[in-house]
Amino acid sequence: MKGAGSLCVKNNRAFIVFCAAFRYNNTRWNERGERRMANVWGNRCKVSIFGESHGPGLGVVIDGLPAGQTLDMEAVRAEMARRAPGTSAFATPRREADEVEILSGLFEGKTTGAPLCGIIRNHNTRSQDYEKDLPRPGHADYTAFVKYGGFADYRGGGHFSGRITAPLTFAGAVAKQFLSAAGVTVGAHIASIADVQDARFGTEIDPHMLLRLGASAFPVLDEEKAPLMQARIQQARQSADSVGGVIECAACGLPAGTGSPFFESLESRLSSMLFSVPAVKGIEFGDGFALTQLRGSEANDAFYIKEGGVATKTNHNGGINGGISNGMPLVLRVAVKPTPSIAKEQDTVDLATMTQAKLTVHGRHDPCIVVRAVPVIEAAVAIVLLDALL
Repeated sequence: MKGAGSLCVKNNRAFIVFCAAFRYNNTRWNERGERRMANVWGNRCKVSIFGESHGPGLGVVIDGLPAGQTLDMEAVRAEMARRAPGTSAFATPRREADEVEILSGLFEGKTTGAPLCGIIRNHNTRSQDYEKDLPRPGHADYTAFVKYGGFADYRGGGHFSGRITAPLTFAGAVAKQFLSAAGVTVGAHIASIADVQDARFGTEIDPHMLLRLGASAFPVLDEEKAPLMQARIQQARQSADSVGGVIECAACGLPAGTGSPFFESLESRLSSMLFSVPAVKGIEFGDGFALTQLRGSEANDAFYIKEGGVATKTNHNGGINGGISNGMPLVLRVAVKPTPSIAKEQDTVDLATMTQAKLTVHGRHDPCIVVRAVPVIEAAVAIVLLDALL
């Protein structure tokens, strides 16, 4: 657009015309640049996801993994089973084996240094449950329709579906094995569902605690809270509704000095990855928003010498100062919204006629995403930490 830089904006209309012209002349750049990079994350260890909920399958390419690491495929299958649908009374009845087929990057059980590519086939789909012109409230149906001109696959949410977290979980399962070799363990628990709160991680977090949580079908610190949470989920299901909750994740063994300031801070990178997980709507590190209710003397984590090293007496800041790990356990929490696909009748619009409409979502959906999201959050954190350590 010649002369655009010299345009004198005298009113809002002129500014709108300028922006429209700029967008038109840069459409090609957006198509070739923005879309190409939208599904790639990472600096040293790059992760690229592909596939759609009701397509032939989904997959992930992990580039930058060091060669020679033995992969325990049984451990990978165990991680995939934690997230897989149809395995719990609190999840969608859609059943998928979520078996990962390795196409490249693994030879004789060890990573080769080439991109590791794994695919997961879809089998149990019911595409007739979805209506093209009636966007589901709370979903990306409408925004995807607008961004991609109506060409996005709407079945099951397409590329925006929670199903896309299956390949992400595989990538995290791989990352966990590299982290374990470096002495780093990642684990999480259900911090809350609806109004029922679990206990929180304390200052002392050890690998055995995190591994125990990972082996639990309903991971909580206070076992007495599990049936109360489960009751909230069943109540929501029976009323054709859903509930959300909070997941608290921790990593122990992370060496001090991991991360970089400002735009490459641990908080920035973790937030970037975690907000990519469907249904995540909030993140806090350490005591997070509760820190605003403390004075500096209370919020600061005092240092002391411990076994010849440096530690802090408290962990209000979640193991991070200035975007860099301080050697204490990394602690964060994510807010997971209620499942937007509910059987209650809701207001929407008919995009074909541009009129008001009513919608009742059919199909098989989780009354609470939180339970199956625990291994996904662990996976996302593991990917970020591996990228940072490499």
